[in-house]
Formats: sequence, structure tokens, C-alpha cells
Amino acid sequence: MIDSLFSSAAEGSALTLTDALLTLFVAIALGLLISWTYMRTQVGYTQNFALTMIVLPVIVAIIILLIGSNVARAFSLAGAFSIIRFRSAPGDPKDIAFVLFTMAAGLACGVGSFGYAVLFTVVLCVLMFVLRAVNFGAKRATQKLLKVTIPENLGYEEAFDEIFNMFDVAYELRKVRTTELGSLYEVVYAITLDPQTNQKELLDAIRCRNGNLDITLTMNPPVMDN
Repeated sequence: MIDSLFSSAAEGSALTLTDALLTLFVAIALGLLISWTYMRTQVGYTQNFALTMIVLPVIVAIIILLIGSNVARAFSLAGAFSIIRFRSAPGDPKDIAFVLFTMAAGLACGVGSFGYAVLFTVVLCVLMFVLRAVNFGAKRATQKLLKVTIPENLGYEEAFDEIFNMFDVAYELRKVRTTELGSLYEVVYAITLDPQTNQKELLDAIRCRNGNLDITLTMNPPVMDN
């Protein structure tokens, strides 16, 4: 039964140069479209990742073309790829989604479903633009990390309660440490700001209270070390 499986798989249609060139051309075009969509919908990105999304559909399409319906080639290729180890830090979930997007486009091109590959790519690209335009899933309030240096004669427990209440800022004291040989305190707050809050006015009020010492407002969500 195994011999018949391999023999029937080997009898697939032969790959022609015209089909290969058409597959590569469509895969490159879809990769360019996906990469352009990513650059237009992502605030921060790297050139290397944008280039990778152009090449990845072509690589996947080539692999599918080489395998075809040959089961022996599929097992051989799976064994070859099993010895490869990729080590990288987890990235943005949106980046991972675009990687799967490009792989799916390359897979569709490799099996010859060019119409479906173009259709699905265009639909998903339009979807990305729509989600970006409506700012889907965005929080009304944003969390930030506020580090303030205060003199030792200013009580850190209630130093900025009045200012936070004035600007309607939800806050939590996360960390206190001494600096400059104990002459200064550095206090760290996790704060939640409303989009309408004027951050400059807030920082100016804090600066007047702490004597114009160092203030740091981290724009990313707060992550505290243990």
C-alpha cells in the first residue's frame, strides 16, 4: 500500500517554466501588496521586516512547487526543516499575523490558486486598512509609567494627590527609592490618563511641585520589575 501511495504521488503533472514564472510573479506581487499594507497600517516597523514579507510568499511558493504531489519530497523537506532552529524574542501579535498572512498567500500561489490568492490578499489588506481607520480595539484610557524625583522634605505618599485629582488621573504608587546619597527620592506611579488630558499641563504642575527635578513619563504600558 505504501509503494502504491508513493508511485501514484510521483505521477503528478510536471512543472513547466511558464507555470513557475507565473507563480513567482504573482507571489512577488502579493508580497509587495502585503508589505505596503503593513507599512501603511503599522506605526513603527523595520525595513528588514518589510523586505521579509516580500520574500516570504515567494519562498513558500517555491517550496510548494518543488514538493508538488510527491509525498517522498514532502517527508524529505520536513526532515530538513526539522533540524533548523529559530530563536527570537516574541514579537508584536500584529507582526505574527502578517507573517501568517504572507505564508498563506505564498501557499495559495504554490498550489496554483492565483485567483483565490489575489482575492484573499486584497480582502485582508482592505480589512487591515479599515481596522486601522476605525482604531478598532483602542482603549479610551491609556496606562503610563511616571517617575518623579522629589526632595527629601516632600512626603512622597501624598506629594501629588492634589494634582492627580485635579487632572482626573487614576494612579497607584508602585515604587520608592532614594537617590543622591539619600537626599532625593524617586517615586514611580502607574497612572491612567484620559485621551483628553493635557499631558504637558500635568507635567508642568508636577514640575512646580517637585522643584523642577527630573520627571519621566513612559509612553508604553507600565511593566515593573520584581
